[in-house]
Amino acid sequence: MISYQKALEITQSKAKSFGTEEVHLDDALDCILAEDIFAPRDFPPFNRAAMDGIAIHIQDLEKGILSYHIVETIYAGDESFKKLASGECYKIMTGAAVPESANIVIRNEDILFEDRTAKLNINSYKIHQNIAEKGQDLKKGELVLKQSEQINTARIGLLAALGKHTLKVQKLPQVAVLTTGNEVVPVHQTASATQINNSNLHLLKALFKKLNIHPIKAAHLLDDKKAIKTALEDALKADIIILNGGVSAGDADFIPEILEELGIQKLFHKLAIRPGKPIWCGYLDNKMVFALPGNPFSCLVTFKIFVEPFIFSCLGIPNPDEQLPISFTRKGKTALDEFFPVLNNQKELQYLPINGSGDIRLGLQANAIAWHPAEITDLEKGKPVFFKSIP
Repeated sequence: MISYQKALEITQSKAKSFGTEEVHLDDALDCILAEDIFAPRDFPPFNRAAMDGIAIHIQDLEKGILSYHIVETIYAGDESFKKLASGECYKIMTGAAVPESANIVIRNEDILFEDRTAKLNINSYKIHQNIAEKGQDLKKGELVLKQSEQINTARIGLLAALGKHTLKVQKLPQVAVLTTGNEVVPVHQTASATQINNSNLHLLKALFKKLNIHPIKAAHLLDDKKAIKTALEDALKADIIILNGGVSAGDADFIPEILEELGIQKLFHKLAIRPGKPIWCGYLDNKMVFALPGNPFSCLVTFKIFVEPFIFSCLGIPNPDEQLPISFTRKGKTALDEFFPVLNNQKELQYLPINGSGDIRLGLQANAIAWHPAEITDLEKGKPVFFKSIP
């Protein structure tokens, strides 16, 4: 068996882009940029009034002039070509372009207006006061967003301000999810004494949904070799195929055999990890196949430590492990890399008991999976531990 880190290295070596596509700005939320974004012009593109008031030239203030004749009223969007003479001002609104012959805006609160006259009541001033200067936010040609950055709501607004109505983004993978097992029944069906409801199909769909990925195929298969092989042949049109169950060593665990019959190159089968030891991973024509163990926690762990990092690498998204100190001491139970549920309270990781990898109670409190490396005998209280958040 190979180690967790070696297996991760193998899967990461197969990561490559799923291609790019053009999308409209309104459809770009959560997408990953596949291009660098540069400022098409200065921002602000002109000296912009930051207050309602009057725009004057500071030389008049330096001469002691405190009363000004209003020669023009300028609203946002207006363009003025009138030049100011000494003792003249523009009445100006917030957001309007400040003409070149003015270099300071006095706010309304410091002005007494009488017909076309503005009388000032100020004690101090400075050049460009209450003016957002041209290019102070961005200069033309300046790099604004790098490719591989994810587009959030704030960036949608920024991109719109830059005039970017379409964007080149990374394509998301097409995904097929197949769960297996005669003992597994749909969630809407009452399970018998020897059956279980299909939790993993919905877990996997939810994990993909958090990545903004909606499987093109999501189905359950009985332990019938011919039916599974037929379903897999159809699923291979996807970029990533996830199988769940049937990868251990039982008489009905013939998933690995079927995968190899289909010509999928095995990258590894069975790892020195707990839980998740039976995981199978293979590759065919730029398609990745992950056959995950059927126990609920094993399914969750193997998705988080292999499938998700693989997708992130394909999309160019950084995926560093997080670290926090633990509030407990944990003794290693095996000579394997061990993963266990914890509660992350943002300050430390707290211990949560679990009755093996089939325990369904993880959803009650666990919001992270911590890693106990094989080479570390005991995790000491207060020491930082790597973990992955459960979305």
